[in-house]
Amino acid sequence: MCGVVEMVKHLFSDTVESIEKPEARVTDVDLKGVGAHSVTYLAKVNVSNPYCIPIPLGEIRYLLKSSGREIASGTIYDTGSLKRKGDTLLYVEIDVANSVLVTLVKDIAVDWDIDYELKVTLIIDFPLICDISIPVTRNGQIKLPSLADVLKKKK
Repeated sequence: MCGVVEMVKHLFSDTVESIEKPEARVTDVDLKGVGAHSVTYLAKVNVSNPYCIPIPLGEIRYLLKSSGREIASGTIYDTGSLKRKGDTLLYVEIDVANSVLVTLVKDIAVDWDIDYELKVTLIIDFPLICDISIPVTRNGQIKLPSLADVLKKKK
């Protein structure tokens, strides 16, 4: 009996691995807002759904690193569904505490930006099958708000 269970597990895992999966990529990371305690960035993630039905998106997990250190992370729940046979643009808001930015002074002082690595994991909820994770990574630079940006927000 134990051998039959193992055979079914193996067959099921092979089937799930061979299923065509949605593809995702981070298209942009921009400054969204400046607050008293944090700076908010907006990551845009484009997801292509190859299926003719909408697919529920369970959650979005993100991790933002700079200089090898985590500067922000979080999970967004109840994010809706991916459009059928097409692209869905997802918006991921990332709050970075001002106190964290202070610890990155060496990187910031050179060119007034933060070199970053952004990891986004989409958890796709395939009904009756399982949840499938789609990891996406992007490296780049995030410009910091200037003094003029901060003063504009206070008005």
